[in-house]
Amino acid sequence: MQIGFIGLGLMGRPMALQLARAGHQLHLWARRPASLEPFQDVAATCHASPAQVAAAAGIVFTMVADAPDVEHVALGSDGLAAGARRGLIVVDMSTIAPAAAQRIGARLAPAGIEFLDAPVSGGEVGAINAALTIMVGGKAEVFERVRPLFEKMGKSVTLIGDCGAGQVAKACNQILTGVGVAAVAEALNFATRSGVDAARVREALLGGFAYSRILENHGQRMLDRNFKPGFKSWMHQKDLRIVMEEAHRLGLALPSSAATAQMFNAMVGSGLGDEDSVAMLKLLEKMSGQDA
Repeated sequence: MQIGFIGLGLMGRPMALQLARAGHQLHLWARRPASLEPFQDVAATCHASPAQVAAAAGIVFTMVADAPDVEHVALGSDGLAAGARRGLIVVDMSTIAPAAAQRIGARLAPAGIEFLDAPVSGGEVGAINAALTIMVGGKAEVFERVRPLFEKMGKSVTLIGDCGAGQVAKACNQILTGVGVAAVAEALNFATRSGVDAARVREALLGGFAYSRILENHGQRMLDRNFKPGFKSWMHQKDLRIVMEEAHRLGLALPSSAATAQMFNAMVGSGLGDEDSVAMLKLLEKMSGQDA
């Protein structure tokens, strides 16, 4: 298939490479030429604008930072809509607000362009191993056309509901993972400050009701002091900002999410934004007077 991909960063690059390895012809555009270098040895054509990508491809994936970036790529003067033929499918795999996804889909529809919001969970490791969890919003018939491509990038692919529903599911994911990371960091810091071996505490907790994938995987990374980003703290800050904005719009109380959002704000403000979210432990150590 002729597939477009825009957004070749930490996540998008390995996702696009999975599609190339599956035998598909890629059509790429990137703001930075360096982002295109990993694609020199695969079947890929680089274009001068998103509009040119849309003209060459039947399905275009986007994986960018936030809603304004998606809108620029899809709806800008040289965006996808400017070069698209009727029947093009645009699949946004970024994490943006549900209302933004609905707005973008509605603006593409008059041009005969189908739209799916399909945010992912699993981080860079999941993208590299084609093991992402993909949560999709949009028409069922369009989802079925794209499903074989989703399955090249992820191990769990679920149609949640109409346009925007994928982003609601991703917001729920970010609530659980953000609060979970903060809870594990608090527990391990508490153990250490109490003079107890945090590794032994984690080992004990893994055998009881406190078990979680975050305690197992991220807890071990905290113990190993492995803060290399698979999912940067500023990204989780942005995602929880979306959660809190949606909570405000809906009139919902999300107290745990609100507290965790403040912690990620503090991480970014203290210079930890480009480290993995597990660096929450370093922030708590600083707050309790320990050397990080």
